[in-house]
Amino acid sequence: MEFHFILSHPAVAENIGAAARALKTMGFSSLRLASPASHLSTDARKLAHGSNDILEKARVYDTTAEAIADLDFIIGTTSKKRNIRQEYIPVRELSAFLQNKSGTVTTVGILFGSEESGLSNEEIQRCDILSYIPLATSFPSLNLAQAVMLFAYELSGLHTQPQIHSQPAKESSYKILKDKTKELLSLLGIHEARPIYHRIFERLALTKETDIHLLLSVTEAMIKKQSGRKKNS
Repeated sequence: MEFHFILSHPAVAENIGAAARALKTMGFSSLRLASPASHLSTDARKLAHGSNDILEKARVYDTTAEAIADLDFIIGTTSKKRNIRQEYIPVRELSAFLQNKSGTVTTVGILFGSEESGLSNEEIQRCDILSYIPLATSFPSLNLAQAVMLFAYELSGLHTQPQIHSQPAKESSYKILKDKTKELLSLLGIHEARPIYHRIFERLALTKETDIHLLLSVTEAMIKKQSGRKKNS
C-alpha cells in the first residue's frame, strides 16, 4: 500500500517545509501540492531541515482534483464534522481501517486543506472517508504541519510493515467497484445532485475487503441486466 500526502492550497511556505520534515521523519516520501505557495523558497527549506529532497521531488498540480485523480482511496482530514458527511474515523483507528483494505486498495491519498479554511465542501465530496484528530479543546487547533505529523505517525507502522494480500490484484478492486457503481447509478438515473448518491459512496468506503469482490460481481450483473432492459425498451 502506497501513501501520498496531499496539501491543498497551502498558503504558508514554512508549513510546507515543516510538513516535508514530518513526512521524512516518519518514513514517507511522497508529497503532492495543489496550487501551493513557493515550496522551494528559502523559508520552506529552512523548516524542512534535512528534508529538502522531499520538497524537490514534490509533485505540483493546479487543482486538488488533479492531485488525487490517479489514487485509489482518498482520506480527507478535518478538524470538525460537516453536515454533508456522516462517517468519520479517528486518526488512531485509521491504520487498522486501512489494514483491512490492503488487498483491494493499492494507493492511498491523505488530503489536507488550506491553513485558513481547511477542505472545501467540493473537496470533501471527492474523499472516500474523513478522518479527524480528537482534541481536548476546539481552540487553539493544530496547524497544518502538526496535523501532517500526527497522521504520518499513526500510519507509519502500516507503511513499514510487510503487507499480506489475501486477494492481490494489479488494479485496485475498490476503485473498479467505485467506477462500476457510478455506471450502475447512471443507468438507474441516480446522479450526483441527489444526496443519496454521495451517501452510497460514503458507505461503500466502509465495505470490508472480503465483501468488495462480492459487491463487484453483483454490481456487474445488475449493470448487464439494466443495460439489456434499456436496449429492449
